[in-house]
Amino acid sequence: MRIGVAGSGRIGAFHAATLAGLDAVDEVVLADAHPDTARQVAAELDVRAVDSVDELIASGIDGLVITAATSAHATLLRAALRADLPTFCEKPVAGTLEESIDLVRLERAVDAPAQIGFQRRFDAGYREAKRAVDAGELGFVHTVRVNTHDQSPPPAAYLPTSGGLFRDCSVHDFDILRFVTGGEVTRVYGVGANKGADFFTDADDVDTAAAVLTLDDDTLVVASATRYNGGGHDVRMEVMGSAGTVGVGVDDSLAMRSAEAGVAWPAGPQKWSFMERFLPAYRAELTRFVDVARGRAESPCTIADALQAARIAEACDISRRERRPVDLVEIANVG
Repeated sequence: MRIGVAGSGRIGAFHAATLAGLDAVDEVVLADAHPDTARQVAAELDVRAVDSVDELIASGIDGLVITAATSAHATLLRAALRADLPTFCEKPVAGTLEESIDLVRLERAVDAPAQIGFQRRFDAGYREAKRAVDAGELGFVHTVRVNTHDQSPPPAAYLPTSGGLFRDCSVHDFDILRFVTGGEVTRVYGVGANKGADFFTDADDVDTAAAVLTLDDDTLVVASATRYNGGGHDVRMEVMGSAGTVGVGVDDSLAMRSAEAGVAWPAGPQKWSFMERFLPAYRAELTRFVDVARGRAESPCTIADALQAARIAEACDISRRERRPVDLVEIANVG
């Protein structure tokens, strides 16, 4: 197998290194909008680089991994699928819902599979939560709590391209919510606030947000996100049912301390970044993608899945801005 990687930044270099270590991958080929960057990373990893993504797609690779700038995702994904190339793409697939819908239609029209990088689907804790729900061990699920709390904010220059807190961070919670519960969101109410740096307000964004979501079986969901969680990177899910509750991310690395006397848990150390928190999951999702590219497995997260998570994020952001509940039927969807 020859796998191409389009984009040689931090996540691209990490994915290239992961792919190079897989037994099923014979060669990794890099390309970047800045060819010198691709050549530098290729030299560090002892893999090959080409001068452009067009050259990469035409080079006879067996699969493509897209880790380029967000603004390039839709164009590259479209080109790869039209070239009948199995493709892995980091989220988001596109900058707008309209583009995402067009990509779902293309996905349906071609034979080549697409896998979108929602890595939490490969995290052991989330997978165990899904198993418990599917097995009925929790009884009927009535409440779910999900949160993505970053330890520190991104650079100010990142915000204008991020899509906002719900689309950038909470979208992962929205995807894993669908994955674990098997349910669909029908209504949301979102709020947000700024208590940190002025550059969030300047970018028409918020540094902290929350939403109440209702699923199609009347399960209630509370989602929260923040750029300021100084105690560590805190990503969790609690699934509460009539017969029991399970928690994901509730271990010694939990970025919290107990206020109860004599309680030493969690012992630490905390996680400080998403890469640290989900390192095994990132490796597992690429291992699966190689199987998808070889025709040995179906895509575990399609463009259609990514669209549904994006629609929830869109609804939450509209709700926050307009200060009203938003029904998901108001949000554009593929026919």
